[in-house]
Amino acid sequence: MISTADFKNGLTIEVDNAIWRIVEFQHVKPGKGGAFVRSKLKNLRTGAVQDKTFRAGARMEQAPIDKSTMQYLYEDGGNYVFMNTETYEQIEIPGEQIENELKFLKENMEVQVTMYNNEVLGIDLPNTVTLEVKETEPGIKGDTASGGSKPATLETGAIIQVPFFVKAGDKLIVNTVDSTYVSRA
Repeated sequence: MISTADFKNGLTIEVDNAIWRIVEFQHVKPGKGGAFVRSKLKNLRTGAVQDKTFRAGARMEQAPIDKSTMQYLYEDGGNYVFMNTETYEQIEIPGEQIENELKFLKENMEVQVTMYNNEVLGIDLPNTVTLEVKETEPGIKGDTASGGSKPATLETGAIIQVPFFVKAGDKLIVNTVDSTYVSRA
């Protein structure tokens, strides 16, 4: 059991039969009335973000989250197969559960798989990945090296905005957090 005094960003708690990660929190001591903690929580099962207020000193269960390094192997009928790099155990994750991460996931990539009591909650990609440009409009002479952008389709099917000088076949470093171009590889 933990109390609101133990809150910190990234801590996982169990409230109302759901697993929540604390995104941010603030202790509030009003001039009149009891102190309370205002928090922003992310549901690890659904991805929904919710504002929640707890009275100061409220106690709740801490949710033990396990993170394992796993390698993405292949897609099998809408399920994605991952292998634990230490135990070689394989698990399948439904595509709907990792829909947002799929646009940057390629075979043999290592990811962090988040689990709670052997229930897969999701995956965390590396902050940046190197992907090849499959299709983009050709640059036109006179386009500036900086200051403009065009859409490019990557090898995983993701579409991002890139500078005009990028052409098909280039390998790019892409930020997976906000789906942006970083640089050429």
